[in-house]
Amino acid sequence: MKTNILQKSKLSFKAQTLAIIIAVISAVALPQLVHLIGGYAGLGTSVGEIFLPMHLPIIVAGFVGGPVVGAVAGALAPVISFALTGMPVAVALPFILIEIFAYGFVSGLLSNAKLNAFVKVLLTQILGRVMRILAVVIATNVFGFEKITLAAVLSSMVMGVVSVIIQWLVCTVVIRKKYE
Repeated sequence: MKTNILQKSKLSFKAQTLAIIIAVISAVALPQLVHLIGGYAGLGTSVGEIFLPMHLPIIVAGFVGGPVVGAVAGALAPVISFALTGMPVAVALPFILIEIFAYGFVSGLLSNAKLNAFVKVLLTQILGRVMRILAVVIATNVFGFEKITLAAVLSSMVMGVVSVIIQWLVCTVVIRKKYE
């Protein structure tokens, strides 16, 4: 019998809903905590660009709950964060929403794939970033949007290297624990 890849999560609807809620709360609260620590350390909000704290809970949600959980959490987190905190800034919101949604959806799709945990995380990171780059390229070249540039996105990716390493560590542990 063929199964739909979007229905592969073995979590109950209640558990999926709880996973979404926890992921969204984490994705809203972690950036606030990181910015607060950055402020006290005299580093300002640039710490957020280094640690990318919104990404991790959404990627984990996808790996734990599947593509629907990851995608829903990824779509809700940036919007709720913006509504409550004003972050991400309005000009970046659509691009971050697309990227975070992609992280959640892709990690969910890969959660049951017969791949090494590190490869799953790496593919998730690459595809999420590619979606953000495509969104910026389309916005600037098709719609003439000039408030965010591809150079700025690429620069932020370089700053986010620490986050990439943290995601590798945390997510590979989560993936391995899921299958123990």
